[in-house]
Amino acid sequence: MTNYDLSEETRKKLMGVATPTIATALFKRGLRNQFIQDVRPLSAKQTNMVGQAFTLRYIPAREDLNTIEVFKDPNHPQRAAVEQCPEGTVLVMDSRKDARAASAGSILISRLQVRGVAGVVTDGGFRDSPEIANLTIHAYHNRPSAPTNLTHHQAYDINVPIGCGDVAVFPGDVLVGDNEGVIVIPAHLADEIADETVEMTAYEDFVTEQVMNGATIIGLYPATSEKPKTDFAAWRQKNGR
Repeated sequence: MTNYDLSEETRKKLMGVATPTIATALFKRGLRNQFIQDVRPLSAKQTNMVGQAFTLRYIPAREDLNTIEVFKDPNHPQRAAVEQCPEGTVLVMDSRKDARAASAGSILISRLQVRGVAGVVTDGGFRDSPEIANLTIHAYHNRPSAPTNLTHHQAYDINVPIGCGDVAVFPGDVLVGDNEGVIVIPAHLADEIADETVEMTAYEDFVTEQVMNGATIIGLYPATSEKPKTDFAAWRQKNGR
């Protein structure tokens, strides 16, 4: 758990940076395993997903405890997670990288969208994936999976530390998702990572423009002399960055 609250300022900054840029900033701090593996967006979006983690943990299903009747219980952890996940957060599911059964389907994810949840992530699969892809909510999974979650998954814990795609996710961590995937920023680093990656993004945009105009990357990326720094400062002023 964390007492960190994601500010609108930090959220806005992270909306404009890419996961590779964040990965580099985290790498500089010794964090090399923050990109959730084998998880992909169901559809491309025009904006980033940014929100703090609200987690759901699945364990392997045991047949005598995982009948269809469990869905009638309003306190069933999967159902409870959908109704309790706060507005602006991201529901992150530990499905043990097992996509043989769905982690959720379009009705539950539609409910998350209506409730204002920023996104949903699982290292398993979703059923009704074509319908989910057409929703406005950001959704990430490994692959489509038609069988109900009860087939292989038993929802067990809400808002506890989990693993998702080989990454540790603690409640309150900040997740950023783009059209490549999802990265996890430890909550205590979110503000400084946002500040740094905004600067990195501006420089990378400058470098891209220079390279497209024929410049060599040597000495430019990374900058190893004063000239690219001076040129970048002039570029920023000209472009309002």
